[in-house]
Amino acid sequence: MADLTGARWRTSTRSSSNGGNCVEVADNLPGRVLVRDSKDRHNGTLIFAPTAWRTFVTHVGRQS
Repeated sequence: MADLTGARWRTSTRSSSNGGNCVEVADNLPGRVLVRDSKDRHNGTLIFAPTAWRTFVTHVGRQS
């Protein structure tokens, strides 16, 4: 299991403030970007390489 100590989580800028579906991201750890569901923080974390995360965000941004 990866050591996630020190991860600084932030909520997606596209999340609503009314407790809706939110994604949290931590990109302060070297060589990885962490993603989790803000409503279920203890049910797992996705770990991406920074280049894979940038590619994902770029493609999702084109869809909205």
